[in-house]
Amino acid sequence: MFAHDGDIAYALVDEPFETVPQGGPHLTAVEAREHEDLPFIWAVVDAVMALDSRAGWLRHCVLGTASVATSGVPAGEEPVLYVSHDGDDGMWQFIGTSDATIVNGRIGHLHHIVELDATLIEVLNIEPGEHATRTHVGGAWTRSDANGRRRRRGPFGRR
Repeated sequence: MFAHDGDIAYALVDEPFETVPQGGPHLTAVEAREHEDLPFIWAVVDAVMALDSRAGWLRHCVLGTASVATSGVPAGEEPVLYVSHDGDDGMWQFIGTSDATIVNGRIGHLHHIVELDATLIEVLNIEPGEHATRTHVGGAWTRSDANGRRRRRGPFGRR
C-alpha cells in the first residue's frame, strides 16, 4: 500500500512470500500479475478495506493526513470529544476538554492522534463538512452535518 495521486494504491512486491507459515505458491510480482486469481485478490483487498474500520486509520497513515488538535490532545493529557472534517479545506480537527477552540492548536498527522485513542477510528468515515461529538471516551458518537442535522451511519460507514 502506498500513496499515489492523492489517494492510496496497492502493489505486488517482487519478492516471493517465502516466510508465509501456511505455505502456498512462491510467486514473483510478474508471475502473480499473470495469475488467473489476481482479479479475485484485488476484489478481496477492496472489500477488506471497505469493511474494516481500521482501514480509515491506515489510509490516513499512508497519506500522512494533516490534522489540528487542541494542545492537550497530542500530549495525551485530554480525550478527544469533538472531531470535525472541514468542508472547505478537508482539514481534520480534534478538540479535547480544555480548549473550546483550535486557536492554540497543534498541527500534526491524524494517525498520531488515533494511535493515542483507537476509539477515534469509529469516526474516520465522517464526510467533509460533518462533525462528531461524544461526552467521554468510549461513549457513543453523535454525528452531524454542517447545518447541525444529525446523521446516522450503519456498520462500516454506510448510510
